[in-house]
Amino acid sequence: MPLFGRGTPESVRSRLVRGERVLAHAPVSERAGGDRTLTATTHALYLPDGHRVVWSDIDRADWNTDAMTFVEEGAGRRSVPLRSPDSPGGAVDYRRLAETVSERVTSTILINSFVPYPEEGSSSGFRLVARRSPGGTDVHWRVHLSEGLDADDARLSDAVSRSLAALREQMGV
Repeated sequence: MPLFGRGTPESVRSRLVRGERVLAHAPVSERAGGDRTLTATTHALYLPDGHRVVWSDIDRADWNTDAMTFVEEGAGRRSVPLRSPDSPGGAVDYRRLAETVSERVTSTILINSFVPYPEEGSSSGFRLVARRSPGGTDVHWRVHLSEGLDADDARLSDAVSRSLAALREQMGV
């Protein structure tokens, strides 16, 4: 077994797809339940409860001393409690896992373009993001609206469509 696969729970190893490798893993708080391990592979992040999140479905991830929190596309905010110095077994150095998560999420982003709206120079607007899953060929576009914009606004919808068409043509994606 490869060096970084040691200590990976069988519940994760048994679910790996062909060619998927464990890159990093670390124990988490007992409050996380499940197998109490957070595992990063070449394709996905495996949560202690057994949930598998493909890298291209993670919008952003934040780490602090208490938890790793991320936003999963279509599922919302998720949080995994981390071990603290006073936890049974002591504190864990999560730097390798955090670096791996950051690199894997970033590697799925092909294009990330902010478009000001309702007018050029506005601080509000929308972000057009093109992503590709690890090992995949299909490009998935996502639109992220600034807070306060109305998704049902026909002018906004038109602006998104025009901007997306122009960006796709310009970038060839």
